[in-house]
Formats: sequence, structure tokens, C-alpha cells
Amino acid sequence: MRGPLRIAVAAAALAAAFVVGVAVGESLHDNPKPGGAQTVVRILRPLPLAPAPAGTVTVTVTTTAP
Repeated sequence: MRGPLRIAVAAAALAAAFVVGVAVGESLHDNPKPGGAQTVVRILRPLPLAPAPAGTVTVTVTTTAP
């Protein structure tokens, strides 16, 4: 008779530990710390490019005769 009583007490202790663990977990979940992280996503659109300046480039090369 000692064997079944010991198993019943052990099962009751495990059930009580499980219930206490669930209660503590729920209480911590119900009261989260304020000021958590917040993510903000912004889309930046590129500015239009200015048109390339119109014009010509003249290169003058002078050579000296030997």
C-alpha cells in the first residue's frame, strides 16, 4: 500500500508544480513592461535629377615641330 500512496503524492506534487508554473507564466504575461520597442518603416523617394548641362567641350592641342 505504500507504493500507490507514494505515486499518488508524487503525481499531486507534479500537478501542483505545473499549476503554479502556469499561474506565474500568465501573471508575467498579463503585466508586460511598458515602453517596448516600436518599429517604424518609412519609404524615402529619390529626388529627381537635374538635367545635364548642354554645351560642347573644345580641346586644343598644340605641338611643336622639331
